Amino acid sequence: MFRIETEVDKERRDLLRRRLRETNTAASPVLRALRGTPGERESPLHVWALADDGADGADGADGADGAAGRLVGGLVGHTWATWLHVTYLWVDEAARGAGLGGHLLARAEHLARTERACTASRLETWDFQAPRFYVKQGYEILCALPDYPPGITEYTLVKRWA
Repeated sequence: MFRIETEVDKERRDLLRRRLRETNTAASPVLRALRGTPGERESPLHVWALADDGADGADGADGADGAAGRLVGGLVGHTWATWLHVTYLWVDEAARGAGLGGHLLARAEHLARTERACTASRLETWDFQAPRFYVKQGYEILCALPDYPPGITEYTLVKRWA
């Protein structure tokens, strides 16, 4: 007999993650070979575009801009097991159309290839965001998930370098 519970429990979540990881490692020679190596861990990769326009950088109420320059774009992702995963890519509306998004993406891909031995990149985007932009950058649409969330299609895209 089992008792089913639905509350959020961080300790159980962490235990479940550890047990799933152990099960996956035991079942997969690839994951087993990664175990204990630097390639096993996700490594953050961030690329920022800052405007050096003399502004004080205090245009955002969220406090993200500062003396180092006004944030006009950025890419946040990580590398893992020879893959770059792009989590966020954003360019300020006023800076769009000048190639900044492509430059940020190319810089992240270059770092992933040359400094982290990555051979591919992956990302997710919604239909109203930038799937055509990524295709122009050499990405291939592998998956389209309609109505995620309702009325929106989410795409998974991949780019292989090797």
